Amino acid sequence: MYQGDQKGGKERATPGWKGPVIFLAGLFFLNFMARITFAPLMPEIERDLGIGHGEAGFLFLMISAGYFVTVLCSGFLSSRITHRLTIVTSSVAAGVVLLLVSLSHGAGSLAAGLFALGMAAGFYLPSGIATITDLAAKENWGKALAIHEMAPNLSFVAAPLLSEALMRVFPWRGVVAILGALSVLIGAGYYSFGRGGKFPGQVPNIEACGTLVKERDFWIMILLFGMGISGTLGVYTMLPLYLVTDHGMERDTANTLLAISRVSGMAMAFVGGWATDRFGPRLTLIWVLVTTGILTILLGIASKALVPVIVFVQPMMAVCFFPAGFAAVSSIGPANMRNVAVSLTVPAAFVVGGGLIPTGVGFLGDVGRFGLGVSLVGVMILAVSLIAFFLDLGGKRKGF
Repeated sequence: MYQGDQKGGKERATPGWKGPVIFLAGLFFLNFMARITFAPLMPEIERDLGIGHGEAGFLFLMISAGYFVTVLCSGFLSSRITHRLTIVTSSVAAGVVLLLVSLSHGAGSLAAGLFALGMAAGFYLPSGIATITDLAAKENWGKALAIHEMAPNLSFVAAPLLSEALMRVFPWRGVVAILGALSVLIGAGYYSFGRGGKFPGQVPNIEACGTLVKERDFWIMILLFGMGISGTLGVYTMLPLYLVTDHGMERDTANTLLAISRVSGMAMAFVGGWATDRFGPRLTLIWVLVTTGILTILLGIASKALVPVIVFVQPMMAVCFFPAGFAAVSSIGPANMRNVAVSLTVPAAFVVGGGLIPTGVGFLGDVGRFGLGVSLVGVMILAVSLIAFFLDLGGKRKGF
């Protein structure tokens, strides 16, 4: 196990980090599933509750807003109960909220429940990343984070397939309830058997925040993460509605295509981790964002015959962002402030990429311009990719 000195001192590494990281990936899998399963369910939710595409996008904004609050403030909890217990709390709380959401019967109560879901899920990520970067030596961060990033990529595949399979037997509320029960169970399992994270987090106090906000790289990473999330989660959440509305697909066909297109992401996360270790996070981020932006533009303008091809290719590059992105964020500031860096970088980026972007695309869908909304996301990703050229990451640039 890798034990990092929480005061930023000497670090030492011993074997055994892979098993605990895989367990954390399992937790992250259900954490992510809790938030994205509403994408394949959304055509059914729209029909059941009588809401439009813009309102559907607003529901994802509510998840993002709740997530913003607790990711930003997670250090206050982890500093008191350790990263380990914060991870457990997040999983169990998200499960309980999902069970309550399954009882909602109106758009208002659903929106409130999704806000609470975002809050519960948001406690996990800073503590999860801090635990992983403590378990694995720095030269293995790319690989360890790639294993962790298999979780959202597997979630992208499993969410539509699981939703379609369960909706043959249960209404959409039943799907949500089952996911909630599983989240409670895995949280209890980590409490009993999980390793790592038995150290407190750093409270995001004025001094800690002041250290980070003076770093140019910190502000650059907020912008890059916003577009990285837009190219993955932002596109994903509205893609079933886009395929059904603009391209006339049946819901089950759209969700099956959505799931199959994300299979490559599980392997590509390792490609992203390898590229991060080989070429450095800066150069990896540049190429990933440029390619993702171009492919997202094409997704919005592709013909009915070509759009399935772009649906497959676009996520292959988009998912490579996160191993490089988290490695870059973990290089900002001293070692004992890694969770603070994540806590301050991810929330605003998630609100943009996972909330405002779907809402904007949804409102354009309501006026018959779904494709334009998707392409505009690609234009923004491509434009922001230029900012990655200015990353320094402690003066350890590789490439260019």
